[in-house]
Amino acid sequence: MLSYSKENLESLRRMVSSWDGAVAITGTEGDLEIAAPLAEQEHPDVLVVDSRCEHAGALGVLETTTARYPAMTVILLCPNASPELLRDAMRIGVRELLPSPVDPHALLTALERVRQRLNISKSPRKTGRVMSWIACKGGSGATFLASNFANTLAASGSKRVALIDLNLQFGDAALFLSDQPPQTTLSEVIRQIRRLDSALLASSMIHVTPTCHVLAAPENLAESGLIKPEHLDTLLSVAASHYDYVVLDLGRSLDALSLRALDKSETIFLVIQLTLPFIRDCKRLIHALTSLGYSRDKISLVVNRHEKGGDITVQDAERVLGQKVSKIIPNSYRAVAASVNQGVPLLKLAPRDPVGKALAELAETVETPAKSGGWLRDIFRG
Repeated sequence: MLSYSKENLESLRRMVSSWDGAVAITGTEGDLEIAAPLAEQEHPDVLVVDSRCEHAGALGVLETTTARYPAMTVILLCPNASPELLRDAMRIGVRELLPSPVDPHALLTALERVRQRLNISKSPRKTGRVMSWIACKGGSGATFLASNFANTLAASGSKRVALIDLNLQFGDAALFLSDQPPQTTLSEVIRQIRRLDSALLASSMIHVTPTCHVLAAPENLAESGLIKPEHLDTLLSVAASHYDYVVLDLGRSLDALSLRALDKSETIFLVIQLTLPFIRDCKRLIHALTSLGYSRDKISLVVNRHEKGGDITVQDAERVLGQKVSKIIPNSYRAVAASVNQGVPLLKLAPRDPVGKALAELAETVETPAKSGGWLRDIFRG
């Protein structure tokens, strides 16, 4: 529900609750301009809009929303519900036009008609898959892997991928894929969270390729305090409705924000190297995650900068951590350093490098259903 008046909003909430207490109700105070962002954030079956309808452009603003979300039913409440307004409202896709202040019986009758049309059964809405990357220890290379993993997921051109840098204090994921400074960062997006929709989000990101977009971390440390867990709910909801994959770089801190991100993630990639300090910190992190209720099945262990013949083997690490390694990333210092220093994705700079190949193999494992040969073969062909 959207209303210009807080009092009207509460009255509408009471009416709908009296009709069906099991209905999930979200109420927002604001003008028609936020109808489209509200629809994208909440994905409602029904949007009740309480408007003054004071100017001729009011319906034009609402038309953008009805055109973008044709499956959503819009009920418009206006004080001057004339036959002309009814005709224009129906033309732009408004299902019901009622005079305001609305009569409770008229509103509930309209809602019942909507329920009958929907038949209470709707096909599940497809949403993008969210995956988080965490460094077990500083210097693990997690940001490089997260950013290039995102770019590799998008390499086939058939999937849209968002990389969101949630390392709020020292995030630099954008630098690993682009040499262009970000024009907009996460903090600016959060300032506009109430009007956030897919168009605004996409325009705020660096477009590394047509299908790989990056939302940079705040440039100013002081701005990191603006970002709250509830903001992340909205951000990830919009991102997952627009992108096939949402990749999060979390740094290595466990706080309210990163925990909210992990709650939304289907996979948590933990990045380690085969040294004693890394394994010790990784064991602590796995213990913390499992203590917080995250299943080990959700955790995917990635060994980075691996070299054969080291003092500690992959099997040693698996035995100590009680966790199987999902992927081994070989050491390829020269190619990785060149990619980082130039701000060019590894797949573009050195498409045959073994690190890029390992990331492509990892990316292909998250594709479903798996295809024999797949796009991995096409990337490394030639």
